[in-house]
Amino acid sequence: MQNDYVIEMLGIRKEFPGIVANDDITLQLRRGEIHALLGENGAGKSTLMSVLFGLYQPEQGVIKKNGEVVEINSPNDATALNIGMVHQHFKLVDVFTVLDNIILGAEDTKMGFLQKKDARAKVQAISEKYKLQVDLDAKIEDISVGMQQRTEILKMLYRDNEILIFDEPTAVLTPQEIDELMETMRGFAREGKSILFITHKLNEIMAVADRVTVLRKGKYIGTVNTKDTTKQELSNMMVGRPVQLQVQKEEAKPGETVLQIEGLTVPSRISKKDAVKDVSFTVRAGEIVCIAGIDGNGQTELVYGISGLEKASKGTVTLCGQDISKCNIRRRSEAGMSHIPEDRHKHGLVLDDSLENNIVLQRFREKRFQNHGFIKKAAVREYAESIIGQYDVRSGQGAVTTARSMSGGNQQKAIIGRELDRENPLLIAVQPTRGLDVGAIEYVHSQLVAQRDAGKAILLVSLELDEVMNLSDRILVMYEGEIVGQLDPKTTTIQELGLYMAGAKRQKGGEEA
Repeated sequence: MQNDYVIEMLGIRKEFPGIVANDDITLQLRRGEIHALLGENGAGKSTLMSVLFGLYQPEQGVIKKNGEVVEINSPNDATALNIGMVHQHFKLVDVFTVLDNIILGAEDTKMGFLQKKDARAKVQAISEKYKLQVDLDAKIEDISVGMQQRTEILKMLYRDNEILIFDEPTAVLTPQEIDELMETMRGFAREGKSILFITHKLNEIMAVADRVTVLRKGKYIGTVNTKDTTKQELSNMMVGRPVQLQVQKEEAKPGETVLQIEGLTVPSRISKKDAVKDVSFTVRAGEIVCIAGIDGNGQTELVYGISGLEKASKGTVTLCGQDISKCNIRRRSEAGMSHIPEDRHKHGLVLDDSLENNIVLQRFREKRFQNHGFIKKAAVREYAESIIGQYDVRSGQGAVTTARSMSGGNQQKAIIGRELDRENPLLIAVQPTRGLDVGAIEYVHSQLVAQRDAGKAILLVSLELDEVMNLSDRILVMYEGEIVGQLDPKTTTIQELGLYMAGAKRQKGGEEA
């Protein structure tokens, strides 16, 4: 029996200050299977995998490989046991090339000299075999998130790993990249590699996993065969209550124009071409307008141009009748703009500061939070705790928790709570539910609809096609920096939306071309 399981984690307990992240958890991985680890944000999924990869040591429990007890005290021990991990937040050196990142720590040397030619040949052979093409000489900072993930997977395969851990691998990918990744995973399993796949996306589990282990609040809930369960059953196991998987909303009643964009052009950082080309549109009070498109078609730069993170070379941004095109980020924020950014680490949080300070980041100048330049700490604490409670932000030490130590989903919930509570006429929400579980997604969607119904103008940018179709009142499709179509979610289909996103269809002056 012992060789049925390539990895067994038995009775694992892992504690952090103020929180038991893993409470007596058992996980058994069969050889050649894709095993999903499902749970809410902060359920302990990443912690459990970090124990297996040697990043954390458990207080209790044992790990077995092929029936033998093993000690994993560091990632080097894990690598020696042929265990590899693709982390949710990639572990790559931005200024190094793709090839240098792949071989980092596993360099082949001869008499002290790096043997890059052999390494390049091995990486090229692996990338061709698994259809993971990526430019080996490009710097990490210049390539897309999807390409960075390919680099992480190649890094794992270069080390000949047999047990592959994917931590939220699809959180930052486009629908097309997700399909490619799923096919790659199936290929690994066919070859006899064993895969642990951390996710909270039920569609992906049903499509690719053989079995699912569910965690809730650090405890083991159960393991089921995918073919014997449903999405609704899994979401109930994960959240502990029935979850509404469809967005409930009334017809929109749009009012005055809140945001007007005219002829906006934003240069690209990585090429000489413009990333956004002469884009014009409006967002009115009481409606959700969604920018849809395959990642890398100018959505990021469009939001940067509107929010002030990037300078536009042409065009105007008007908010509530005021031209804010030349204003800095703070002035735009004060003019009535809330922004849930795409990159929560780079633009959303000060990672080494406390959760409470992050929650009042744009508001500490308000009289309620400061007096003659001195922060009113009690007022900040009280306000932060109200947001933490309302948005179920889970953290080990409450308001004083360091933002960096929280799970990605809970970091996201803190940002969403902060931005929705600012009562601004405009909310720009970029990938607002990225990294959130079904329970949290249900809550965020209901909050966005409530904001719309309260008369807010919402500009949503999403790569999740279900989210685009469910939440939007109008859809604007971006392709190669231009808006190529305006669609009504009530009368269009995902297939038609996909044609516009791929550039196979476009409208001119409202007519299809």
